[in-house]
Amino acid sequence: MEIGTRYKSAYIFKTLLFCLLVGFPVFMHLGNLPIRLWDESRLAINAYEMSKNGNYLISFFKGEPDMWNTKPTLLIALQVFSFKLFGTNEIALRLPSAIAAFLTALTLLLFSVKYFKDFWFGFIASLILVTSYGYINVHGTRTGDYDSLLTFFVTACALLFFLYLENRNRIYLHLFFLAVFLTVMTKSVQGLLILPALFIYLIIQKQFFVFKEKWVYIDLLLCVLAIASYYLTREYYNPGYLNAVWINELGGRYMTTIESHKAEFMFYYNMLVGYHYVDWYWLVPCGMAVGFFIKDEKLRKVTLFSTLIVVSYWLLISCSETKIEWYEIPLFPFLAIIIAVIIYTGFNFLKSSSDLTKLFSFNVIPYIFLFTVFLSPYEKIIDKIYFPKEYDWDKEFYQLSYFLKDAVNSKRSVKDYYLCYYGNNSHLLFYVNILNDANQNIYFKNWNNLQSGDKIIASQPHVRSFIETYYSYELIGEVGNIKLYNISGKALVN
Repeated sequence: MEIGTRYKSAYIFKTLLFCLLVGFPVFMHLGNLPIRLWDESRLAINAYEMSKNGNYLISFFKGEPDMWNTKPTLLIALQVFSFKLFGTNEIALRLPSAIAAFLTALTLLLFSVKYFKDFWFGFIASLILVTSYGYINVHGTRTGDYDSLLTFFVTACALLFFLYLENRNRIYLHLFFLAVFLTVMTKSVQGLLILPALFIYLIIQKQFFVFKEKWVYIDLLLCVLAIASYYLTREYYNPGYLNAVWINELGGRYMTTIESHKAEFMFYYNMLVGYHYVDWYWLVPCGMAVGFFIKDEKLRKVTLFSTLIVVSYWLLISCSETKIEWYEIPLFPFLAIIIAVIIYTGFNFLKSSSDLTKLFSFNVIPYIFLFTVFLSPYEKIIDKIYFPKEYDWDKEFYQLSYFLKDAVNSKRSVKDYYLCYYGNNSHLLFYVNILNDANQNIYFKNWNNLQSGDKIIASQPHVRSFIETYYSYELIGEVGNIKLYNISGKALVN
């Protein structure tokens, strides 16, 4: 009875420890930063319009089918569901990405418990993951972008395949193909880039029984039919969609440079070393060296499997003509596994040391070792997300976003104002839509066509300069680089 109680207490403690240490970096202050321009803001408008029109098949932008963001609508639908539960706001938009990040860490933990029959390997890998600077980041797990959800499904997909090869349980096979389907429904073809590594591992391990398993072919057929059904149905209701997918996501993106995202072959390596994995990258070769030569067969297999995924996936994205820093995010869980091999080995050595167990009634040294290893990386991540700060180059750009965010939160009134803004305004449109739902009557207007009595908000220097040159006005207020004008007519310009 006493042993059972102690085991239950230890289980509860470990669960709470995992939830707290993983949960803080993932969920804390998720809504502090305003909506980010480009992908997050585009998804925010897609989700907002889906919540209004109820069309879960086709994403819309400004009332028209979105032919720029041609990804399937799984994430957008999850964001709509979050809006319905928590309201239309930054936290609700980002919550699916944050939950996906937590589930990715949980997947590593559950894999460890299932395969190693041990909590600590998965716990270590999870902490490495959530202390990775490029993972707990904008366009990673902290914003409403595709990459966090994609990483969850890619991680689940790979580890389910590994477990299927290990024990031949068909449940893992079925779940593997479900995960493959969900990766495609999240971010199209990108999630499939791990498949070559899985095939190579299968051949190296001589697991040829897979080719004789009828359910492999049945599940593959069902998966292909489900994916094809989505794309063909969307093409039927949104003609031209498949061509846009080809240009935006497939051959056009891989074989040509899209939107000036061109970089050298070593771009992703340099991002890992210089920024994304700056606290951990140096342990990757150490983890490989230990993992390949350690006596523990399970650790050797996991090291080989993860290394194949990292190398294969990295080569594929590095050969692409279009390179964007967040394309490497699905690598992070597998890099964490490789690094966990060496830390876990050290932890187990200290835990099983006869000298230490004789010295202490309870051997605390292994846990002090983990505390020491993770203290600095964890402090850096908490500092990063506790009070999220704008980079210097973004402070001026997002000032108008903060202004509108405050208006949404009733900290100021923008009722009956016009916004004069040049360029992509989707990061502002999200707030404008919310404000108009609250009857604030705020709209965008071309600064060339202002009328007497118009109340104007402008932040960009060239727009402010135009207004001040060509119109008579009263300056109502000024907040940083934002000016509020009351237009009284055209100015006399010599």
